[in-house]
Amino acid sequence: MKVETVQGVAEVTLDGPGGPGGPAEPRFLLVLTHGSNGGVDAPDLLAVRDVALRLGGVVARVLQPFRAAGRRAPGSAARQDAAWLEVIGALRDRFGALPLVQGGRSNGARVACRTAGAAGAVGVVALAFPLVPPGKPDRSRAGELREALEAGAEVLVVNGDRDPFGVPGAADATKVVVLPGERHELAKDPEAAGAAAEPFLRRWAAQDAAGVRGRRAVDQAVDQIGP
Repeated sequence: MKVETVQGVAEVTLDGPGGPGGPAEPRFLLVLTHGSNGGVDAPDLLAVRDVALRLGGVVARVLQPFRAAGRRAPGSAARQDAAWLEVIGALRDRFGALPLVQGGRSNGARVACRTAGAAGAVGVVALAFPLVPPGKPDRSRAGELREALEAGAEVLVVNGDRDPFGVPGAADATKVVVLPGERHELAKDPEAAGAAAEPFLRRWAAQDAAGVRGRRAVDQAVDQIGP
């Protein structure tokens, strides 16, 4: 699935109805994305995807336009967020008012947090959230996590205790899981990231889609962005 956005074309890989391993009638929509120099096949993303599929979710893994074009830098945060909301809008059109959980690793986690309110997300899965640039502890990005909380989303952070980008505090998210021995890549035991996400995602597996925030919030956000 390809989506035209203000940043270019985003490529969306769907796991679920019409794709391998997914339920016939999904209970929630999980949208995941990569870091600034990564892809949608990162081991921790795949581990979380597999958990969501087992719980009855449909999963969309988004290769953002800058990576689809071969670039490593995401560019303007405002344009990156606008492009993300256009992808969410296209997925809402396809899957309706399913409860939306969005997330990603590293830079992708930041996008998911910043846009949670506008996207109408009920939850955010933030893998390897880059709290501070290495060596610059005064430049905390915890405000992006709190922005998602203040928008009404529940936020799960999964970080390694050896991550050079730091580990968010307990007050910065609904739940913070710290994986021992892991660095920023969460590559030592990716399945542990999936296990950490399982109880977080399970709460939406049993919920009905009726009344979930969603399409209207995205429409309003896109209208504000303008052409």
